[in-house]
Amino acid sequence: MDLRKIKKLIDLLEDSNLAEIEIREGEESVRLARAPVAGAPAYAVPAVPTQVMPMSSPVQAATGGRPQQQAAADAAPAGQELPEGHVVRAPMVGTFYAASSPDKPPFVTVGQQVKEGDTLGIIEAMKMFNPIEADASGTVLKVVPENGEPVEFDQPLFVIG
Repeated sequence: MDLRKIKKLIDLLEDSNLAEIEIREGEESVRLARAPVAGAPAYAVPAVPTQVMPMSSPVQAATGGRPQQQAAADAAPAGQELPEGHVVRAPMVGTFYAASSPDKPPFVTVGQQVKEGDTLGIIEAMKMFNPIEADASGTVLKVVPENGEPVEFDQPLFVIG
């Protein structure tokens, strides 16, 4: 793949709100991904070798300066209280999956101990599967979305205590 095309793809990714982009030309493939805020690597199992060029971009949560716990309570669906603890939020809009495939067990369950960096679930966005990793260690107190449920940006996904 031509280096000029790759540079154009980088510019396209920088000018858009996409988290990552993958282009295939015959046997060649290039995947560009922005570096996630929590430091989580992009999740993909390529069939052919890919060239990954991470890029940084500032992502800001729209909390309006309110304390995080208040913002978490405001963002919870109506009638659904979140327990006290660290809230892991959706970094993008997409479909939440609790397991890597329908016939596999979920990545985590309520009451399970997790360490920082453990995969908690996956969000599918534009046919790309993005891991949601724990950004704190502790016990999973709540899994907010159901498997296969659409999620919004900054929506609470997990509570870790």
